[in-house]
Amino acid sequence: MSQEVNADDAIPRIEDIRQAAERIRPHVHRTPVFTSNTVNEISGAQVLFKCENLQKAGAFKARGATNAVFSLSNEQARRGVVTHSSGNHAAALALAAGRRGIPATVVMPDNASEIKKQAVAGYGARIVYCEPTFQAREEALAEIAERTQAAIVHAFDDARVIAGQGTAALELFEQVSEIDTVIAPVGGGGLLSGTALAARSLFPATRVFGAEPRNVDDARQSLKSGRIMPVTGKTSIADGLLTALGTITFPIIRDHVTGIITVSEASIVDAMRLIWERLKLIIEPSAAVAVAALLTQPDEFEGRRVGIILSGGNVDLDKLPWVAGPTP
Repeated sequence: MSQEVNADDAIPRIEDIRQAAERIRPHVHRTPVFTSNTVNEISGAQVLFKCENLQKAGAFKARGATNAVFSLSNEQARRGVVTHSSGNHAAALALAAGRRGIPATVVMPDNASEIKKQAVAGYGARIVYCEPTFQAREEALAEIAERTQAAIVHAFDDARVIAGQGTAALELFEQVSEIDTVIAPVGGGGLLSGTALAARSLFPATRVFGAEPRNVDDARQSLKSGRIMPVTGKTSIADGLLTALGTITFPIIRDHVTGIITVSEASIVDAMRLIWERLKLIIEPSAAVAVAALLTQPDEFEGRRVGIILSGGNVDLDKLPWVAGPTP
């Protein structure tokens, strides 16, 4: 199912991000900012990590989902919310709906990991399983939305979600000063577009970089071609980033992001392990992509004050990449 959206009309403003911050304040964590002398020495930059891995439900997704849920009118909220997701957005929306006391339905592929299924169910959502194809997910979502009149909350291509994700960068700039560069991972672009809107609105000279796996560099290709490019058939250890940009997120990224840095699978694993070992922070591969961008492009960031959004920390501890070995 696709919703017709005028992307220009839907682009949030800094006022929307500020309102989102107030709206979600009682329901999410104000996450800390960590530093590491080791990372600073390796990179030649002053690096400030915004720890969304310590966010509720384990990822920044709690911000956007909560803003969307609490933006609903009482009449809309009574009918509940619905989405399709096999990852962090599913858990975040279930948690937010539970906080408001409304029903949530999540369409998940039947091959989703048991850990993710348990997390979504644990937060109180009803799970509807479907075949593991995008078409099957969209069809199931459309049927549920039509039958229940529940509000669809897209994982990233939703102005309310983008505004919510932008609150992480808004907090970062409140917590520390003189940041001149920000790096965030990019999949569908909700976090990166929200980060870019917040950063460039507050400090127009700020450089904002997206980071993505080289195996699935559709965001880089999209900026290069000027149109949304599909995800390749390849895969990545950073499975949270295997999504193409959306009709709302793409123009924001096109207009406000300095560039997209792509990184190898091995560098993602190395960055993930570095943060685990040196900062004692559990981050997932998708979060490590932003760290890998810093470490593999030192000339781009040397001497800068760099904020990095550590997007999440939901890891299957039975499948640690340095035990199994990185994907070639």
